[in-house]
Amino acid sequence: MDAVQVGLVGLGTVGTGLARILTEQAARIERRAGIPIRLKRIADLDWKRDRGVDLTGIALSDDAKEILEDPEIDVMVELIGGIEPARTLLLEAMARKKHVVTANKALLASHGPELFQRATEAEVEIGFEASVAGGIPIIRCIRDGLAGDQIVSLTGIINGTANYILSTMTEQGRSFSESLRQAQELGFAEANPSLDVEGHDTAHKLAILIALAYGVYLSPDEIYTEGIQEIDAMDIVHAGELGYRIKLLAIAKDSGGVLEARVHPTMVPVTHPLASVGHAFNAIYLNGVSVGPVMFYGRGAGMMPTAGAVASDLIEIGRNQRLGIRRRIPPLGFSGQILEKAVVKPMEELTTRYYIRFPVVDRPGVLSRIAGALGASGISIHSVIQHGRRSAGPVHIIMLTHEAREASLRSAMASINRMEEVLGKSLFIRIEEAVDGF
Repeated sequence: MDAVQVGLVGLGTVGTGLARILTEQAARIERRAGIPIRLKRIADLDWKRDRGVDLTGIALSDDAKEILEDPEIDVMVELIGGIEPARTLLLEAMARKKHVVTANKALLASHGPELFQRATEAEVEIGFEASVAGGIPIIRCIRDGLAGDQIVSLTGIINGTANYILSTMTEQGRSFSESLRQAQELGFAEANPSLDVEGHDTAHKLAILIALAYGVYLSPDEIYTEGIQEIDAMDIVHAGELGYRIKLLAIAKDSGGVLEARVHPTMVPVTHPLASVGHAFNAIYLNGVSVGPVMFYGRGAGMMPTAGAVASDLIEIGRNQRLGIRRRIPPLGFSGQILEKAVVKPMEELTTRYYIRFPVVDRPGVLSRIAGALGASGISIHSVIQHGRRSAGPVHIIMLTHEAREASLRSAMASINRMEEVLGKSLFIRIEEAVDGF
């Protein structure tokens, strides 16, 4: 073989970045791979828009079938996103003995076992470094660099949009809606940001990381997921006063084969490295039995960081092709790709500390009634904050608890929310007092 021939499906933001890397950095890529990696064909539905990349000599089409049917194409790169037709294209490419590369976290999270099994049966490579945390090489770090260690816990900020919004609320004192609008104006948030702010994008990525770290399958629907849309500017202020930052965290912990798997806003101490991860940056904090705590930090999205991750998969395939090797390392780093179903710890059994905010009528006895309801559920109060009294509207009582079971807290909150003195729904945020290993 004198070169690796690549077919690209999708010339959007990341696809354009990949085309730029493969055409403008061809000599460097060849030196890295030991073999030329050539972009032979591109399929996209929109050829009216100028991408600012010289595509001379590359076959352009609006039909991905031309890539599938080209016997000279060695690798198909899928960058269109979504479930279909991406799933069908990847399956068909592997059936035709083509290697595949994708950045499609939603597809891998929901259909990963099927795709990894098909790659095994077809004896082809499936690269997906760009599916989690953009330019951070977390897939290879877990699969290869930490293969000799047992990962006890994994905690990550892996959605740049949510992190940008929370950072803006913290640094500029803006509301959630104002921070979201600013993120949209700057291109950090989509017109419909629900996947990001509601935590679903983070859950997709966590499902992939869990498969890599623990060799088990967990669908996104089985991961407890809670977004940041209920976080108020006053919660950001109170968190700072108490020595915390609020972050949307993806959390996985292994307790003797039973996994905690959850995505939700979390208070972390300002002294922890994750607390300083700002704006659209990502970070993944791992704790291993042997290595202890390690953290990976960088740009979790964007044209060039994500395209660079796709290019790294192509280089790995090129190196293997040059040596006549296939599947030297299984996609998830475990021999055999039929993943066992994960055993997940119910959220009701979670034990942690909590921040709680109650909007209440400003009258005597309210605090004692709330404290009594919490005590009746076995929840001990660590501290209470109540700011200056107001002439109209609710006042807010802020409480920090000692460690408590989630089921007990939810029971107490349901009782408290029924009190006539409580004006509106109360809010609670979980606290990771000492993120494992730090």
